[in-house]
Amino acid sequence: MTRKERYEAFLEYFSKNQPQAETELHYENPYQLLVAVILSAQCTDKRVNIVTPALFEAFPTPQHLAVAHFDEVLPYIKSISFMNNKTKHLIGMAKMLVNDFGSEVPSDVDDLQKMPGVGRKTANVIASVIFNQPTMAVDTHVFRVSKRLGLVNQNAKTPLEVEKVLVKHIPDEYIHLAHHWLILHGRYVCLARKPKCDDCKITHFCRYYEKL
Repeated sequence: MTRKERYEAFLEYFSKNQPQAETELHYENPYQLLVAVILSAQCTDKRVNIVTPALFEAFPTPQHLAVAHFDEVLPYIKSISFMNNKTKHLIGMAKMLVNDFGSEVPSDVDDLQKMPGVGRKTANVIASVIFNQPTMAVDTHVFRVSKRLGLVNQNAKTPLEVEKVLVKHIPDEYIHLAHHWLILHGRYVCLARKPKCDDCKITHFCRYYEKL
């Protein structure tokens, strides 16, 4: 099967069977999603969703978070991985959001990456989920699943390499959905250590399965 055929099969299956895929992070506005995505780095969405309700109640706007002290924020995210760094990042992000962007989350990926705690992956998530831009955030799930399926060559070594290939081959109108398709498939079916191939519905175009 050619790579073009794999992409066609990928788009056909998921657009038919999972047309409304979306993030599992809980949020009510762009500020909340930005906070949640920063917290989700190397941490599960489930854990993030447990801590954010109290965090958002205490710091409901960027202005509230921007004037908070480290010791005020830390207790709310103490169960999150890398809590010290993320506390600093959240406060720094909020200060820049208020001072440089008028308290409005910017839509530009480059502007987003200027803020503490916001790397390319986080910026792409915000641009895609909030602003419906054709950006592809590559986390560990996207990186793994796209290569296993054969959408991306095995020799792709970095998230940026994978991102460029996926964006090149997936039509713009599907990129924001494809991001979630790959994440959710990796989270619940194509597990890192022991993929559930017997339960998988897309083995007919999976390069990993072909080699088993």
